[in-house]
Amino acid sequence: MNSTRDFSSGQEAANDHRVLVFGRLLGAANRLEFLLGRDLEQEFGISHSLFELLLLAGRAGDAGIPVRDIAQARVLTSGGATRLVQRASVLGLIERKNSVSDARVQLIRLSAHGEDLLLKASSRHVENIERYLLDLLSPTEAEVFSEAIKRISKNAAQELPVMP
Repeated sequence: MNSTRDFSSGQEAANDHRVLVFGRLLGAANRLEFLLGRDLEQEFGISHSLFELLLLAGRAGDAGIPVRDIAQARVLTSGGATRLVQRASVLGLIERKNSVSDARVQLIRLSAHGEDLLLKASSRHVENIERYLLDLLSPTEAEVFSEAIKRISKNAAQELPVMP
């Protein structure tokens, strides 16, 4: 599948199956993010970005996650991650503490309020994921899709530059 080719027209290029599959992937992701993000905002008053921050902090547990890791995971600059963390802090969703091993590193973890909100929002989010994605696929298709997306995501993550 590594073949390169020259296209003879814009129409041919636009209808190439590789271009189409990537466009469909982006279109589906954008539409799903809109639908699921809108629901999180309407039901819980948080953006999809804040929800993703809560998920990252939840995965890190009590040890916390450095802001630079949040930036890398969310493909944000360190300034963008800092602003996201500040919004979460103002809302009382996270706690910040300095790392014991390196006082320059700030670790982010869920507050009790953040954990409570994450649990409620995650239940709703899972319902929407099932409704808009998984219920459309057979169990076998869902498993294949999950594994394929994981492989694609890991490969893309390895190619990302370190976020400034």
